[in-house]
Amino acid sequence: MFLNGKSAIVTGSTSGIGLAVARALAGAGADVMLNGFGDADAIEEARAGVAALGSGEVLYDAADVGDPAAIAALVARAHDAWGGPDIIVNNAGIQHVCGIADFPPEKWDAIIALNLTGPFHMMRAAIPHMRARGWGRIVSTASAHSLVASPNKSAYVAAKHGLVGLTKTVALETAQQGITANCISPGYVWTPLVERQIPDTMKARGLTRERVIDDVLLAAQPTKEFVTPEQVAALALFLCRDEAKAITGANLSVDGGWTAA
Repeated sequence: MFLNGKSAIVTGSTSGIGLAVARALAGAGADVMLNGFGDADAIEEARAGVAALGSGEVLYDAADVGDPAAIAALVARAHDAWGGPDIIVNNAGIQHVCGIADFPPEKWDAIIALNLTGPFHMMRAAIPHMRARGWGRIVSTASAHSLVASPNKSAYVAAKHGLVGLTKTVALETAQQGITANCISPGYVWTPLVERQIPDTMKARGLTRERVIDDVLLAAQPTKEFVTPEQVAALALFLCRDEAKAITGANLSVDGGWTAA
């Protein structure tokens, strides 16, 4: 297993893309720190399931990655447990769908804090450990909305565009230190985050649930299929390989052709 001896923090990994990435990393031998919110029993079941896939240790930390102090403590815990962290996957995210004139300022602040400021603090805390070990992988879940915009998603689109710019800057700063930094930009993946935005989109656009799925969510994806969490996880895992060390500062689309036009 090529990640034996490496350790990873995956934010937002109690479900969806993050959990799929955690499974992939554990299956390749990494120690993994899960993070996110949810029912305690369900989280423990997920942790045990991830641990069963590999030889490494799998821990869980409930840190709020919208809180800089909590992020610092999360990184410190991983470092104390395993050294590193060698890999950070910035995956935690939230969404709110609303026209800008009615967009609640507190929702803007929360989305920017979790989707953009959180990854900044995570990178800032983890990169010194990566530099000390001469190896690191930073993978951030962006979105097709890091490349194109959609109505009623001002905060999310702004945060994802910003995340790509942050990642490119970090890639340049660490280019000669054995560290890579990249974004993966999925199209619509069937996850709890996507499912939760359907009612808001129904309200904002006056559509039925079925029309939101067909005419909004999948309208831009030429394949007319949702991306799977496992497809995103497979790319994240490849970016951790030595064969991917020349890939840095990239924003890699996994969107069924959405941004090809």
